[in-house]
Amino acid sequence: MSAVFPVSELAPGCEAALAKARMFAVDPATRLPGTSARKSAAGARFGRLYGTSPAMRTVYQMVEKVAPTEASVLLIGESGTGKELVANAIHDESACREGAFVAINCGAFSANLIEAELFGYERGAFTGAVRSHRGCFERASGGTLFLDEITEMPLELQIKLLRALETGCFYRVGGEQEQSVNVRIIAATNRDPNQAVAQGRLREDLLYRLAVFPLPLPPLRARGADIELLAQHFLDELNAPTGSAKTFSAPAREFLARHPWPGNVRELKNAVQRAFIMADSEVNFERSDHTSPVLRDKPLASAGSSLNFAIGTPLDTIEREVIVATLEHCRGRKRETAQLLGVSLKTLYNRLNEYSAKDCHIDRAA
Repeated sequence: MSAVFPVSELAPGCEAALAKARMFAVDPATRLPGTSARKSAAGARFGRLYGTSPAMRTVYQMVEKVAPTEASVLLIGESGTGKELVANAIHDESACREGAFVAINCGAFSANLIEAELFGYERGAFTGAVRSHRGCFERASGGTLFLDEITEMPLELQIKLLRALETGCFYRVGGEQEQSVNVRIIAATNRDPNQAVAQGRLREDLLYRLAVFPLPLPPLRARGADIELLAQHFLDELNAPTGSAKTFSAPAREFLARHPWPGNVRELKNAVQRAFIMADSEVNFERSDHTSPVLRDKPLASAGSSLNFAIGTPLDTIEREVIVATLEHCRGRKRETAQLLGVSLKTLYNRLNEYSAKDCHIDRAA
């Protein structure tokens, strides 16, 4: 979810607004229990990553190659593919593993607050700043700074970020003393970075600085047997606290294999949890289907539930129309809309903010 705060919150409640925004700074939805960054004996786990598919083995190999270096890494993958977990694995294998790993979601802060969160601020920098605050750069000094959703960062701040990356120096908001840090940078995006540059969402010079080592992450649908492996892992986690021994039914395993999983690992984890709650002994996704719009295999058959596009329609136009139509279908319920679309609520809010800025006049009440 994208935390958006009006300019008025830069008055007495600015520190409260920053604290509120930090609630959304790290998305742990795809996080697995931590281990060392080395492979398990069975070969199914690599640090906090889980899977044995060829696609994931390629990711493991790339992590092992780049982690010991000081190169900036740009992780590219759909929402829910575990970009933060990969960033953690790189950090755990790096020379700065003893330092802090600090993550910030660039789409979770408004333009008025993200500078203060990244670079910190001095006491008295604005009304409500009753104490000095160390930003993400300072907290990550000697370690790794993970910039998630980098293409959602306001362009005006990208200029300041670029200078900080190139020089290792910056000023706190309201500060006069230059701060110096040594930080390993890992960034991530769920967009095509070249398209983001073409659309004016990402500075080209910043892309060059971040993408010294681009690392694409596979969607869950391309990971084959990893789908059932991950589903079983999540089921085991749910069974453990209560001592239950629920298992997947044969139809459930068939469903795991045929569903496209547009929301990737995040969607899979939520689907398993929902089906687990509904199950008595055998976990069956079909039985929980009526409570889970995201698990419908087929499009809704009701009138007005489909869209037609002419060949050659720009992808941005198709995306916008699908989002708006789905929001209308869900009667403005954004959480349900995000589930149907297989994206995070934060991503949905980001898109709606874009369309609103372009005078698409989308009703933002939910």
